[in-house]
Amino acid sequence: MEQSIEAMSAIPLRMYEAWNSGDVAGFFADFAEDVVFAELEGTIYTSRTEAVAAHEELLGTMMKGSRLVRGHVLFARIVSPGVGVVHSRVGILMPGEDEPPSTRFSMQLFVVVWRDDRWVVAALENARLLSLESMAALESLGAAGN
Repeated sequence: MEQSIEAMSAIPLRMYEAWNSGDVAGFFADFAEDVVFAELEGTIYTSRTEAVAAHEELLGTMMKGSRLVRGHVLFARIVSPGVGVVHSRVGILMPGEDEPPSTRFSMQLFVVVWRDDRWVVAALENARLLSLESMAALESLGAAGN
């Protein structure tokens, strides 16, 4: 296999498909065992095994039946031989919803490395995509509590 941008860009899309099928192992199939994964609320997983276990519980309870929608890759680059970055965005649709609210869109920054003739995710940061207005509103809530 070739170290292509297309191969890197396919990783998030495979992840979204797996999530929508309830396939946690498939969601993490492209992750290195020693991945560092920073989740949107601040949890940091330091292995694929740890992330899979946490997400099996999550998809079996709070996020059961959720779907990842409108996912797309904004950019992917090979930054040096065997190292790349991918930036994607996606919305989370809960059961019974037709469209996720604007506050339920996330962006992910992947660091991928070439191992065993394929790209694997070495690090991922998942963060909420918030407008400046939403951030100001959250800050005002924090200031009101002081």
